[in-house]
Amino acid sequence: MTKTEKNQVIDELAETLSAANVIYLADTSELDAEATSALRRTCHKKEVKLSVVKNTLLKKAFEKVEDKDFTDMYDVLAGPTSIMLSETGNLPAKLIKDFRKKHPKPILKAAYVEEMCFVGDDQLEALSEIKSREELIGEIVGLLQSPIRNVIGALESGKNTLGGLIKTLEER
Repeated sequence: MTKTEKNQVIDELAETLSAANVIYLADTSELDAEATSALRRTCHKKEVKLSVVKNTLLKKAFEKVEDKDFTDMYDVLAGPTSIMLSETGNLPAKLIKDFRKKHPKPILKAAYVEEMCFVGDDQLEALSEIKSREELIGEIVGLLQSPIRNVIGALESGKNTLGGLIKTLEER
């Protein structure tokens, strides 16, 4: 690969990383061809972009991105590295967990999710429990509706109580 080609790859990677809010680095080495194809198919179905990158080019791309701090992830840039990009913070973690039920890898090296770095495979559980934007919006809407439901319920139960009192007084 010539120097111009490397610079072009670095620029493209930096642009991709700058636009992404969810970046996972994983070790997918030692997976046979069938398992690798299955992982790629699963990623494609879940709209997770998976690609293998060279560590030196990835580090240079990390350094080029000015609006994000990837310094915590530099230490994991050794050995084979695959990059997983997604719109949802917990989706790649869930994908890795599900895939590892049948295969020993991928191993999570690090993740950058909404301005936070997570380093190490032990962070996989925490990452899989992060709520997506849609889940958070749903919870907020539910919380906002809760007081209104309580007021309506109280008014309706009060109506029944008041009606019962009037009926009792009528009968007397």
